[in-house]
Amino acid sequence: MVAAAVSGLSEQDLRVIREAVAAGRRPRVVFTEAAGQMAGQLGQVVRLTDPAESEDWLVVRFGRDELPFSPGDLRVAPRGAGRRVPVAPPEPPTPAEPEFVIDKPVRSSPAPQAPVPAPVVPAARKGAGKAARPKAPAGLTVTLAYAEGEWTVAAQQGAKALARPYVVRPAEALRMVALVDVPGVREAVEQILAAERAEAERQALRLREQLAEVEARLAELRDAG
Repeated sequence: MVAAAVSGLSEQDLRVIREAVAAGRRPRVVFTEAAGQMAGQLGQVVRLTDPAESEDWLVVRFGRDELPFSPGDLRVAPRGAGRRVPVAPPEPPTPAEPEFVIDKPVRSSPAPQAPVPAPVVPAARKGAGKAARPKAPAGLTVTLAYAEGEWTVAAQQGAKALARPYVVRPAEALRMVALVDVPGVREAVEQILAAERAEAERQALRLREQLAEVEARLAELRDAG
């Protein structure tokens, strides 16, 4: 008989995690297949929010990020697990260059070709529960950011990070901004690039002056010899 795969945290697991977090510990968990690309990775539960406000109420630290997840996205890490849990996913295709999109709408399912009449059902008896509404897909956000002299691009769907921030060259950042016709954005990027260019020119001039001083000193020492 084949054992069922572990899919999320049980009520017992959640009680243990609550007690550990309340005691100041950070229990380790493993992301399940429901967490998408992060499946099989290790994280640490750092705090809990109110389950009544959101189904993603377990805040997990993964690398430098702290993101909320639902109990179905996690399971308790086995004893002695390292930073990564070995998984055997199918070999993914070579990813294409990242597409720069701002507030990209999520595609909805295609409408049926012809209307299908709904079956006639008797009126619900008093006290019957209402059918749960399907959960709408989370929005997709792609962010171009500049901080501490570096341009980075990141992607996030709802509260889950799809792509961690990665560094791009200033020329690539300028091309991405050129795709978005927003007044003032391109001017702000050009001002940042102009300031970086001016600073680089100042550093180059200072280095040339220092090199000239060293060469003059070297010439004096040769003449003295």
